[in-house]
Amino acid sequence: MWYNYLSEYLLREGYNNDPLCPCVFIKKSEFNFVIITVYVDDLNIIGTHEEILKIINYLKKEFEIKYLGKIIFFSACKLSI
Repeated sequence: MWYNYLSEYLLREGYNNDPLCPCVFIKKSEFNFVIITVYVDDLNIIGTHEEILKIINYLKKEFEIKYLGKIIFFSACKLSI
């Protein structure tokens, strides 16, 4: 239920969300970008410094958030089916 509220909130802010990958939200402009990945009740925010600060402040207006620090390790994989 909270995911639906978060999703609507980010879409109002101009983020795009692909139905095939509903846990990823992307917002980009000519010089800046932000990618937000949602995993259960955690968000990973990747992007330019300016845009990261903007989205953190935007999220603080609506949600109780806790900054857990920078990501130390990120693993990704590419699959083919």
